[in-house]
Amino acid sequence: MALVSAPALNSRFTSLVAAALCLIGVLWFFVPSFDAVKHLNVPGLHHPTPPPPPSTTSTTISSSAGNGLPPKPNHPIDHLIHQAHADFDTLLAKETHNVHDAAQAYRDRRGRQPPPHFDAWFAFAQNHSAVIVEDFFDQIYHDTAPFWGVPAQQIREQANGFLHRISVRGGNVTQRTDVEGGRVWMDLWADMVRSVAEFLPDVDLAINVMDESRIVVPWEEIDGYMQTERASRVIVPERELKTYYDGLTGLDRNPPSEAFDAEFSGMGPYWPLAVVGCPPGSAARKAYIETDFTTPPPLDGQFPAGSYEGYVQNWTLAKSPCDNAALQGLHGTFVEPISIANTKKFFPLFGGSKLPMNNEILLPPAMYWTEDPFYSGGKEHGRAWEGKKDGLIWRGAASGGRNKESNWRRFQRHRFVAMVNATSVELAGTGEQAPVNFALPGNNSYDLAALAGTSDSAADSSTSGDGSSSGSTTSSSYTTLANWIKSWSNAAVVHLLCFPEDPHPPYCSYTNPYFAVARAMPMAEQYAYKYLPDIDGNSFSGRYRAFLYSTSLPVKATIYQEWHDSRLAPWVHFVPMENGFADLYGVMEYFVGFGGGDGDGGVGGHDDVAKGIAMGGKGWAERVLRREDMQVYVFRLLLEYARLCDEERGVMGWREEPGG
Repeated sequence: MALVSAPALNSRFTSLVAAALCLIGVLWFFVPSFDAVKHLNVPGLHHPTPPPPPSTTSTTISSSAGNGLPPKPNHPIDHLIHQAHADFDTLLAKETHNVHDAAQAYRDRRGRQPPPHFDAWFAFAQNHSAVIVEDFFDQIYHDTAPFWGVPAQQIREQANGFLHRISVRGGNVTQRTDVEGGRVWMDLWADMVRSVAEFLPDVDLAINVMDESRIVVPWEEIDGYMQTERASRVIVPERELKTYYDGLTGLDRNPPSEAFDAEFSGMGPYWPLAVVGCPPGSAARKAYIETDFTTPPPLDGQFPAGSYEGYVQNWTLAKSPCDNAALQGLHGTFVEPISIANTKKFFPLFGGSKLPMNNEILLPPAMYWTEDPFYSGGKEHGRAWEGKKDGLIWRGAASGGRNKESNWRRFQRHRFVAMVNATSVELAGTGEQAPVNFALPGNNSYDLAALAGTSDSAADSSTSGDGSSSGSTTSSSYTTLANWIKSWSNAAVVHLLCFPEDPHPPYCSYTNPYFAVARAMPMAEQYAYKYLPDIDGNSFSGRYRAFLYSTSLPVKATIYQEWHDSRLAPWVHFVPMENGFADLYGVMEYFVGFGGGDGDGGVGGHDDVAKGIAMGGKGWAERVLRREDMQVYVFRLLLEYARLCDEERGVMGWREEPGG
């Protein structure tokens, strides 16, 4: 079709019009919508203004997100998303663009002068297009602050004497471990440190080579160190600053006479060891200690503590075992971890993740540094949102600890897979097979459309596998729920990891009646689905960064802390989920909707909102979770750590030159 007909125009003008139309056509092809433009990864582009809450009265949803039905009005998740965007914009407004402002932001937030070489760190960050917000580095100070209460010599000698060690001397990196040829994670961490070693002072890093966290110091002891740290905060006048680091050649000439003994112990269970790191008045410290895990998990069907109408509004609280004592019977870390090597001795041990009550110093995980597609997802991160399957995919081993016949009902991955298995939900709902490791939403506290509008007189099924009942939900309602789950769920374990492992069929007699093993699925295949749940294994999930980089939407449940927590916002970059998964069905109904049928009511989903979070998270990950951002974090961390190791740390700092 001719868009322009202008025979009277001269040839010069006609050529200009044709060129303009060609350019418009090219732009139309590559930029399909304004929403997509908002999430383009353009260096220097700030986070877009948060959208208004999704319309709940007149929006028409596509057939893949609720069969054209309108969504529920005033959904709690609408509020959470809108508030999260507003809070995140407030955070981003703190971004600094020159070393003077960055140093002042440091003083305001940390109460002391920035460490020596702060200007070199800032230049490195700026030259690598890093987003520099002081709050993004809060984890460093959470991890290192207690060491202000420990003598510098003690820190140096403990790190130097630990068996697994990465060292920097004069810009060169070496490592020591107990395995000939090295350990993969040690190699990766050494390479990470080596990438910024030319800028670093001399340091020794003791490394945790286990999956599990290893240090839990009693809260009262850490509180004492923190009181010392707070008392030491002072903005030392610049003329009095020591602006350089002492080397460690003296320590190398006269090392400790004996190797450092961290006094690790393998005696469990882990929960009593962990809760000593919680505040005295916390729920975990006051809770009854469970020893019998043969029963179904402690799920009462109530809204999680601190939630907003059942959904996560405080991500820190939702992840905290100290504040959620029921986690001792809901997570394999506390039920029976693969291994325990725990100590109450406080020393500088670096690792990739930890529980909130652990005392390790976090590095970006080694598996985030690797190019292995198993963790990185490879170079491709998924097709366009509209071409994906409108459902959830999960594949993984039934890890989380040592699952046995006497305790497997309490493991988080087993529970998740059972909850999104339509057959297990229907059998539980009709009373044919009690839900041995999860709870049905018997009182429909999340107001699920799949559980509303029925009049079947069948008795309500037990909600937690113990024969009890609550609410008035009918068995036909659960059949409806199961059919709805079937429409969007594809979850299975790829290895049951039973203990002890049976080399002969049926391989795992105690879980075979409940789980069918599926083939492993490469991450690239998983990207064909819109929703990617991410569930803890033996520790944190090493796939999380790759999921954030994808064009799919991560749905995250965890009890672990990582280096990047201060720079990722729930409901903006990913969807948070509580660790009992009570909110799982509500989250999925919000996004995929429920089409109804057979006289049941339906409700529309929020496919557009899901896409916005997925694309926003991907764009943000490409700005703040790059390998370059890990380098910036490690550079900053090791400047702070090296200062802690210096005898004159109280007067050390960066001196800002006049006019600089």
